[in-house]
Formats: sequence, structure tokens, C-alpha cells
Amino acid sequence: MRIGGVDIPDNERVEVGLTRFYGIGPTTALLLAKKAKLNLNTRIKDLSRDDLSVLVKALEGFKTEGDLRREIREAISRLKAIKCYRGLRHMVGLPVHGQRTKSNARTRKGKRRTVGSLTKEAWGKIEGASPKSSEEKE
Repeated sequence: MRIGGVDIPDNERVEVGLTRFYGIGPTTALLLAKKAKLNLNTRIKDLSRDDLSVLVKALEGFKTEGDLRREIREAISRLKAIKCYRGLRHMVGLPVHGQRTKSNARTRKGKRRTVGSLTKEAWGKIEGASPKSSEEKE
């Protein structure tokens, strides 16, 4: 079933189905269900048109999907524009909230790149290439 531009599987319970919206987690789903006076254990397919209209009205009180994504994107671009510490960390692609980066942060930093010293493969390429080049010169 499609509610507010989001596809929710028909066989999911209301409590779980509401978490499909970006920006709505378990706690907010409970608040929404109470606000719309829905039973948490009913399935999405069993909701009546009246229940759906009340749910959509309750959803309008929360920032979800595109509005929330846009707000977050604008906040990050503002941090980048004023070049504060957090903005610089976003630009460079490093953790923003003070996590350590010496041994972790692989999600933000990406695949390992050796800086400063050579890897074993790089040494192997250099050692393998140097004797051939000296033989070719003779």
C-alpha cells in the first residue's frame, strides 16, 4: 500500500510499517499511532480509508522524507560554507562527531590507502621492475 509516497508492504503491522518513512523510528511510530488512534497490531491491509486519512493527517505534523532530507542537506551545506570544524570534516570525508580515526572510521575514510611507506605489493613491483630495466639498458 502506498501512503504519503512510501510503499509499505500490506502484511506489516502498523507499528513496523510506519518506520518505513524516512525520519520515523519506533518511538515516533508509537506516537503517530496514538495520535491517529490506531491499534499497533493491525495489519496495513486491514486499515480502512478513514484510518488512512487520519494517519495521513497525523503524518503532516512530522517532517519526513523529502522535507527532512532537504533540511539535513541544507544544514550540512551551511556548515561547509562557513568552514567550521564539522563542515571541514564533512568536506574531507572524515567522522564528524569526535570519533577516533587512527584505527577505525573505515566507513567514512573508505578503502585503506597506504600513505608514507610502501605496501608489500608496491615493493614487489619496484624490486621486480628494477633488474629488468638494468638488463635492458646493457
